[in-house]
Amino acid sequence: MRQGRHIHRRGRNSRSRQNAASIRNRVAVLLGILGLVVALAGCDFSQQDRDQAAGQFSENDENFNLPSTPPQSTPQEGPSPSPPPPGPCVDPDPAVIATCLASTGGLRAGDDQGEVTIVAERTTGKIITTKRYGPPRTVATFPVDGSGDGGLIDFAFSPTYDQDQLVYALITTPSDNRVVRLAPGDVPKPILTGIPKGATGNMGAMLFASPTELVVATGNAGNPAAANDPASLAGKLLSITDLSSGGNARPKVLTSGLGSNVSLCPNTSGTLYIADQGQTEDRLQSVDESGTATVLWTWPDKPQIAGCAATTGQVFVSETRGQRIEAITAPTRDNPTVNPPTVVLDKRYGALGKMTALENGVIQFATVNRAYGQPVSTDDRVVRFIAPPAGESRT
Repeated sequence: MRQGRHIHRRGRNSRSRQNAASIRNRVAVLLGILGLVVALAGCDFSQQDRDQAAGQFSENDENFNLPSTPPQSTPQEGPSPSPPPPGPCVDPDPAVIATCLASTGGLRAGDDQGEVTIVAERTTGKIITTKRYGPPRTVATFPVDGSGDGGLIDFAFSPTYDQDQLVYALITTPSDNRVVRLAPGDVPKPILTGIPKGATGNMGAMLFASPTELVVATGNAGNPAAANDPASLAGKLLSITDLSSGGNARPKVLTSGLGSNVSLCPNTSGTLYIADQGQTEDRLQSVDESGTATVLWTWPDKPQIAGCAATTGQVFVSETRGQRIEAITAPTRDNPTVNPPTVVLDKRYGALGKMTALENGVIQFATVNRAYGQPVSTDDRVVRFIAPPAGESRT
């Protein structure tokens, strides 16, 4: 195990204590909102199938219904094996549920077993939904500048998606990073513009904390000083409550000093976790129900933490350079000790990017081999992974 250190003290970030006091309630609403994507596998705004499609969805997958709270049944190992269809984008690994993607951004699970994925192609600006043997379908497309680590960074579905079918996205343009909103048959409309753009440090994350609040984490745009500058929107955790098109009202800053490649993940007890790559170390932080920001663990060797996911009482982080997933047992009030991370997946899929999780322990993670690794013929991919019990190594 690499050497790291854990910091479990109050007062790491005074701005967090002042501004994040209601984060538990916001995250609790979020956990219901994440279920809105449960059956988006059949949703196709553009009706454009990809050339590499292999196989067909069932009739059930061609229709979609968006429950407010998804069922969370016990995770299964996966569908029964079936003969693979022909084609260059069929991966022999049964855990791989999406293949031949452009370099990836954020992703969401598309059903309660995590067998369907909804993933952002960072460099093309497309949101793709698919499952093993496909076919991939385009849910939405955003015009983006995919240079450096910019592009379609992350996305979130409206809390009232079943009524309005709105998709929100954090994207890079030639001039800035911004939050936009897309309605079916329309062009993206700006919600928040002027987030600094850099050659690196553009990657962030977003989620709905309530039907009227969108929380957005921005990267530092390659400028650590900007992350601590109150006048800059870089390196911040932002609360956006003006979701009107063209409003561009300045958001409330919840937390400052974030690094690059920021990820967000909540757990069922109301804690929001933030993973990022700092100037001298990678780190995992939490914001608890009292609004206190706490650094749980740091990685001085900088394995390039790229994603986080919270499920089954654990917090998982994915690594781009380290090419592995590590798990930390989430601290509680009764057991606040943070033990060293456990490696649960090691160097099986190359460079890893963003990840997401369901409450039943199913995790999805995306690879970023096209941008940062040694791609194989089926890269980039999304992989379905069942979280092991706390403390169990599964490499």
